[in-house]
Amino acid sequence: MRLLATVQKVPGGLMVVPLILGATLNTIDQLHLPWITAVLQWLGAGQTDSGNYEFLRIGGFSQELFKDGALVLIALFLFCSGSQMNLRVGGKALKKGLLLVSAKYLTGLAVGLALGFMFDPINGLLGLSTVAIIAAMTNGNGGMYAALTSQYGNRSDTGAVAILSLNDGPFFTLMSLGLLGSQFPMIAFIAVLLPIALGMLLGNLDEDVRTFLKPGEILPVPFFAFALGANMNLAVFFNPQVVGAGLLLGVMTTVLTGAAGILIFRACRERSVIAPVAEATTAGNAAGTPAAIAAAAAVAASSGMMSAAEAQSYQDLVNVATSQISIATLTTAILGPAAVIIIDRWQRRRGIDGTLEDEPARTADRVDASSEPGA
Repeated sequence: MRLLATVQKVPGGLMVVPLILGATLNTIDQLHLPWITAVLQWLGAGQTDSGNYEFLRIGGFSQELFKDGALVLIALFLFCSGSQMNLRVGGKALKKGLLLVSAKYLTGLAVGLALGFMFDPINGLLGLSTVAIIAAMTNGNGGMYAALTSQYGNRSDTGAVAILSLNDGPFFTLMSLGLLGSQFPMIAFIAVLLPIALGMLLGNLDEDVRTFLKPGEILPVPFFAFALGANMNLAVFFNPQVVGAGLLLGVMTTVLTGAAGILIFRACRERSVIAPVAEATTAGNAAGTPAAIAAAAAVAASSGMMSAAEAQSYQDLVNVATSQISIATLTTAILGPAAVIIIDRWQRRRGIDGTLEDEPARTADRVDASSEPGA
């Protein structure tokens, strides 16, 4: 059976499929079906705090991995992702990476701020929260970016992925919420940033460490996705408001972050705009951000910098925001490649080959000009 290949055919499949599977099993678990209860009693399982029997809460390693392990697995993912942030980046790739990160982050922040102001930061337009908007719009799918730029872009476009890895995880979202007025103590930022920073330090000190940790960019994803789903009800995916909000979020990500990136690239005299369009997606691992933000809010509440009610509001939006971001991931996985193909054709009709670096082309133009009579 080619299970992995089948899962990977689904856009964002390593995140989305386990998430839905976990939600499906948790939904069945919450029905407390008599025959499942009878089997668990026969096996000697203990009761939950509510007095029921649930197969996802049988204790031991199973419960820690499949039900309660999301935050630990997300932390492992962030550590391994940090190790892949290479500081030795070429000048051209560095420039493009910084432009892309800036465009994507500022666009996500602006949209989150605007919709939060016009509607509500927790339950806004179609139920979209500021957390969901910023998490989805600022975190691009690095794997898809690399694949699209390797085919339609040039070497510096692809090299920019080393800088784009900075937007992996919840740090930018946490920073944005702080700018928007939520009071997170410094320790909450450190707690989120520390795994990334340590991974980044080790990965840049030793190339062998980076190579060793590279599988950790992918391996934890289906596990923390399942654990996140195991705390959700499948019905949330059939909520028209959630589906509509996720689709809107995906469209906004592709259109608005793509357009902002194109404008910044043009302003900085970049001829090809393949890279900003390729980055106009939502990463599957962005679905883990709401849970990480809720954990940071709990730290803020325990230190007295945030009310218990505000911290609980972040906890309450985790399931809905996770579902909305997952739908946005699917949406941008379809819209992103289509947009790159359209832009590539548009550029080629105007004589711009996105696979060529700008500098060599300009150098060739100068050589041709100097060979003309009278030059």
